[in-house]
Amino acid sequence: MFSAVSSYALHGLDGVAVEIETDISKGLVTFDVVGLPDAAVKESKERVRSALKNSGFYFPSHRVTVNLAPADIKKTGSDYDLAIAVSILRASGQLGASPEGFVLLGELALDGSLRPVTGILPVLISAKKEGRTRFIIPAANANEASYIEGLEVYALKSLREACLLIAGAEKFEKLSHKSYTSVKSAMSYGCDLSFVRGQKTAKRALEIAVAGGHNILFIGPPGTGKTMLARCIPTVMPDLTFEEALEVTEIHSVAGELSKEGIVALRPFRTPHHTATAVSLCGGGNTRIHPGEISLAHKGVLFLDELPEYPRSVLESLRQPLEDKVITVARAGGTVTFPADFMLCASMNPCPCGNYGSSFRRCTCTPSQIKHYRAKISGPLLDRIDLQVEVDGIRYEDLSGAPDGETSAEVKERVERARAIQRERFSEEPAGMINAGMGERQIKEYCRLSYECEKVLRNAYESLSLSARARSRIIKVARTIADLSLSEEIAPEHVLEAASYRLGETDAF
Repeated sequence: MFSAVSSYALHGLDGVAVEIETDISKGLVTFDVVGLPDAAVKESKERVRSALKNSGFYFPSHRVTVNLAPADIKKTGSDYDLAIAVSILRASGQLGASPEGFVLLGELALDGSLRPVTGILPVLISAKKEGRTRFIIPAANANEASYIEGLEVYALKSLREACLLIAGAEKFEKLSHKSYTSVKSAMSYGCDLSFVRGQKTAKRALEIAVAGGHNILFIGPPGTGKTMLARCIPTVMPDLTFEEALEVTEIHSVAGELSKEGIVALRPFRTPHHTATAVSLCGGGNTRIHPGEISLAHKGVLFLDELPEYPRSVLESLRQPLEDKVITVARAGGTVTFPADFMLCASMNPCPCGNYGSSFRRCTCTPSQIKHYRAKISGPLLDRIDLQVEVDGIRYEDLSGAPDGETSAEVKERVERARAIQRERFSEEPAGMINAGMGERQIKEYCRLSYECEKVLRNAYESLSLSARARSRIIKVARTIADLSLSEEIAPEHVLEAASYRLGETDAF
């Protein structure tokens, strides 16, 4: 007796079709699962056995062999429980109808109920590309699956319901499509740029950074508003489009971090603790390779608070993703490439006591202590941070009274206007390109400098002892400043402002 049921495996963010083949034959009573399963898949034998019994079925008293094909792909997790159970029922003659055409996903509890699994969204998207349109998934994954149009998805609560649906003995409502717009409009960040008192220079730098997608570093004494400024960055970023939201949701789904809404409608803001390891930042795992913090920050912000406190090896792992916007994670279990198009925001104190350069407090650190503290951050990493902004304390008068600064909505309006200019400029370039993503060819084509601009840039290059990369990044920032000013050409004042946000080797760094 033989049966085959369709399911899917995850490889990074891609779904791979898996056939659950079951053969029941006479012989010694055994239950074997083959096809490169991990420990979680092997343990499904006991879950399936109990689920069948508690759902009113019986487990065959024969030799049962389950093969997960193709056998050269590692199978991880509990996603195949439902498919294995249905395949056994079909092979043993307890399920008369064939589940052909359905893709089955879900973990089984011992009582036969269906529990949610991770990665439903990327599986549905991959399966849809391959022409699969009918799915049975756990009810707890319903919200996540309801944003994909053109699919016939049934979110059920138990193995028995799945069998009734396949047999046609009972009708179940398929999932209705949800509107992304209505979900997005109901969400908010809970902070606003108007809450930040003073710090006009830092706010200006923040606006430039967001408008062009540039990385930014805030340097200043403790309590000056660096963290609050960072948390306001997503509030002035353009809203996620539906396509971007799906892309971000796929990553969070694989990581098992989706909220009850089932979709990520707000720009991610990830702030890992300074004790984070390189694996937690970049991604990895012993069995299934999971995305790290830099991928979870895709299309959003990665905020590293107290930058020098992170291990140097962890910080150095950021260098390649900052340039390539993707990260390739190689482990014993395979190699997976995750997207990592994030905006890096970092903050730090200028010295161990935090008061070096402050107009309000006295620094108690020795020059050697300051040098040692700042040496924790490598020059190549700093070179990749476009705007390096010094933030100082503010007067009491600025703290008292009603907020008088611009709101996030006002700044966001200017940012969106600048982004619209960039979309038109890069209409013939790869989709989604903004100023920070320009290569040398785009810089030469879209950032032509006049003689006066070249003169200002040369003076900055020589006086700050900048690298060739820093020079290119100053030009990109100047292009963004010009866009915010609605200027077609880059003017000397734009270059001068862009250069003022760089800390050269002759500075404290």
